Order: sequence, then C-alpha cells, then structure tokens
Amino acid sequence: MTIKRLQWAVASQIRNYSAPVDGSIPPAKRKYVPNSGTYPQGFQVSGTYVGVKASNTRFPDLALITSANPCSGAAVFTKNKFQAAPVTVSRETLQKRNGEGLHAIVINSGCANAVTGKGGLEDAISMGSAVDACFDPPPSPSGTLVMSTGVIGQRLPIAKILNRISTAYSTLSNTHSSWLATARAICTTDTFPKLLSTTFSLPSSPSTTYSLAGMTKGAGMIHPNMATLLGIMCMDAPIPAPILQSLLTHAVDRSFNAISIDGDMSTNDTVALLANGAAGGTAITSLTSPDAQKMQEVLTTFTQSLAQLVVRDGEGATKFVHVRVCNAASFPDAKAIASTIAQSNLVKTALYGKDANWGRILCAVGYTDAGAIVPQDVASIVPERTNVSFVPVDGSAELKLLVNGEPQAVDEERAKVILEAEDLEIRVDLGTGDEEASYWTCDFSHEYVTINADYRT
Repeated sequence: MTIKRLQWAVASQIRNYSAPVDGSIPPAKRKYVPNSGTYPQGFQVSGTYVGVKASNTRFPDLALITSANPCSGAAVFTKNKFQAAPVTVSRETLQKRNGEGLHAIVINSGCANAVTGKGGLEDAISMGSAVDACFDPPPSPSGTLVMSTGVIGQRLPIAKILNRISTAYSTLSNTHSSWLATARAICTTDTFPKLLSTTFSLPSSPSTTYSLAGMTKGAGMIHPNMATLLGIMCMDAPIPAPILQSLLTHAVDRSFNAISIDGDMSTNDTVALLANGAAGGTAITSLTSPDAQKMQEVLTTFTQSLAQLVVRDGEGATKFVHVRVCNAASFPDAKAIASTIAQSNLVKTALYGKDANWGRILCAVGYTDAGAIVPQDVASIVPERTNVSFVPVDGSAELKLLVNGEPQAVDEERAKVILEAEDLEIRVDLGTGDEEASYWTCDFSHEYVTINADYRT
C-alpha cells in the first residue's frame, strides 16, 4: 500500500476514546460489538439494573450466569496482596467443591467490594447464597462464584443487590440480547460491552458441535497478573475441573496475563471458566490427548481475542499495539521483554505522539530482567543480534529501525504515517533462539489522566 493510500485509511477512522455520558457506544467501537452469537447449551444469563453506583440511573449493573446442568469450574485470580472479598469467597467456593457442581456466577459493577473487611466478606457470601436459594434444591456448599468491580474501599449497597437477584433469575435467557445485556452489566469505564462466541469440534466427537461464549470487562488498571479485569467464559463440552484448570491457566498466561494498559494491578481480577457438558460427547480426561490439545488451541485463541478487546478499550487509548518478541532464547525471556516494552510509559507516550522514538523501545529491552530461566551459558540479549521494526497492519513492508544492533536511516515520513494508524506491531527479533511471545498494549494519552482524575465521581 502506498503512503497516500495508508493516509486515506487512517483519515477515514473516527475515534472516541472515552465512554459518552449517555452510555452510547462510540462510532469507532461499534465494530467490536457482535450482532449475533452462538451460545452454549444449558446456560442462561441476564443483566439487571440495581443502581449500585449513585451516578448510574438506568444501566444494568448486576450480571447473572447460570447453568441448568452442574458445571466443572476453573478460575485464575489476582495476585494483588489486597484481594477483594469476592476473590476470597470464589476461591474458597472452588476449593470446597473441588471445582465441580457449580451452577452460577453473579457479578456486580459499580463497587469493587475490596478492602472492606469482615463486612465485605459477609456481603460477598450473601450474594452467592441469594443466588443459590433460587435453585431447587439450593446447592450446599455454595455453587455460585461471586465477582465485583468498581470503586475500591466502599461497601456494597448489599440490600439493593439482594433485592434484585430474584429479578435477575426470573429474567434469565439464552438469547443474544440477553448475553449482550449481561456483558454490559459488568462494565465500568468501558466504552462498549465485550462479548464473543465461537463453535468448535473435538477429534473424538467430530460430529458434535460445541459452543464457547465469553465476556470480559476492563479499560483501566490493567496489568498482569490481570487487573481490574473480569472474564467469564462458558462452554458445553464435558471437561472435568482439573483438566479445565490446566487449560485455563495456560490460556490466561498467553492472553489476559499478556496485556497492559497502565501497569496497575487491581484487587479484583478474576477470569472464570465453566463447562457443563450439555452438548455431550467424550469427556477430556488427559492433557496429552488430541482432544485436550485441540481444546487448548481453541481456548487460547479465544482468550486472546477477548483480552485484546480490553486493550482496544483502554482508557483514553488511541492505538492498539501488538508487541511481538521473536527468536528469543526462551518463552519466559520473550514474554518478559515484551511485557517491559508494553509497560514503558516512555514508549507509550511516544506512540501517542506519533514519534518513531525506537531508542525507548531498545532501552526497555535492555533493562528487562531476562535470563533467569535459560541456562547460564545462553545469552538472553545480545546487542549485535538485536533487530527492531515497526510492522504496518496493511501488509506493506516492515520499517526497519535497528538491524543487528546497527541503527537504520529511518524514513520519518513513512514512520509518521504508520504511527497514525490505530493498529501497530512492534517487532523485536533477539536472534538468540527460536521462542516467541506476544503482548498487547495501547498508548498513553492526556485523556487517560482526565478519566482517572475524577473516577470516583
């Protein structure tokens, strides 16, 4: 593509970077909201208005996901030392049930129920108990996972939430509009609901079509190990909890734990996966089986797509950036270097300013704490082998910035046009091995500061 054609493509993009106060979806984000979907058998969902946050007067802020069939469950939680009450309660629920016999997930937005002491724990437990009471007979111990997102350090208006759970249960449905309303109910500063679905088959049951659906939220305080980020996925394949947990952990490490918006790790991160087996077929009982390998591929690709939606909705973001580190000595090295680049505020502000300041990228590579995993006699970073490029998304040739440690004469006009585009790949070739890792991030704008300066109000 010529520079003029690329300029035209860039100019045709319309961007809004923060959520309009009327709740409408910015024009540039509407393409990420699906008009239809294929949803797993046996699951029903709803999004209900409660008014958890005083400023919310009409949008759904209570999400409920249920399964008629008991589910296997798995989850990955934040590593923040100040873990929110729902994180503690949900982890204990999974442990008590050994990941089996789950029936529901309930989520509120508008208040994180984090750093709220004993009362916060009691509120989280009561949310799960209220959902359990909707089932006949109620599961014991609790079969409901609980999540919350929003402002930290404030108690939930728990009476308001509990009063609306019966309404949430009575309006459950498996329609696309219900799934979309549920995805909307978990949003905070998100500018659009993040919902995806797909279908797949497994080698042992080629005639059986399985469905996988997922929703996520997050626009700020996004940094591994996950952030103010919630993710919920449901599928109708038969997978026992231990296998499910392994599949999810692997997938999250390459998706939700490979994104960064602002470097802040929240108290509430949770990504959960339920599998109810409603579509039938042969259960996956071994991680080395062809079924497990195919399921891992499907799940990893799906979680990456979900996680990328979070980056595309980064608070104040104008760019979606794929940092790819290739030909590394090990996967941990590649991921550590990609993570460092993605977190660098100097890199992110340069991208916002459309400045091809590749020295900031190289600087981030150089101060990465890599090399702890590879053997002592294998170098993680060799300056004379290192290459850095901008890769346009239009398929045109990469713009080489550094080749084998030597700076290149950069075409500044082409660099500026590439950096005008919404999507960009930064490629770093280390030349020390054959491993690769990706990280997804965004730029850092004035609007990010504006959004977060008055978040509580």
